[in-house]
Amino acid sequence: MRGPKVIDRVVAGFLCVALSPLLTIVAAVIRVVDGSPVLFRQERSGQGGRPFFLYKFRTMRPGGQLGQDDALRMTPLGRVLRRASLDELPSLWNVVRGDMGLVGPRPLPIAYNTRYSPEQARRLQVKPGLTGLVQVRGRNALTWDEKFALDVWYVEHQSWRLDLRLVFETPLAVVRARGISHAGHATMPVFKG
Repeated sequence: MRGPKVIDRVVAGFLCVALSPLLTIVAAVIRVVDGSPVLFRQERSGQGGRPFFLYKFRTMRPGGQLGQDDALRMTPLGRVLRRASLDELPSLWNVVRGDMGLVGPRPLPIAYNTRYSPEQARRLQVKPGLTGLVQVRGRNALTWDEKFALDVWYVEHQSWRLDLRLVFETPLAVVRARGISHAGHATMPVFKG
């Protein structure tokens, strides 16, 4: 197991500053085109299942329930932001705060905690990440079982070398924009266990 991800927090802080012009532009465009709120905030599971609020740029119209009517609620601008992964940029703040690392399993809604099998729940042994194996191996094109298998593999094999490799593979995955949504869904179907 690795120690605290102090480097992640420093890098995320640097990226927040370096990308502040882009963050400001994206926020302004969302405000003008789609109105308020600009940010989406949702309770997610951190390491050990501890809850925290994840921040992203809003890509859907407010209202609705988890996974329901995503196709109807997704805004045209939201589709563009998701395709370019720009909606994820505010999550850098979660890394700065220590809720997340740069690399790890993506944080999922807190409601999923009781739906995991004991094997799937192992994904909660590490900090969630901004990117990870799932993001570079197919994102939402993968099934839930495939995603969880990759998450558990990461837990068992985590190292700074693996993290570095995934950080360098992420930009290519973003450019390719594969797996933005699951077949027949605007995002990913709700995990029901």
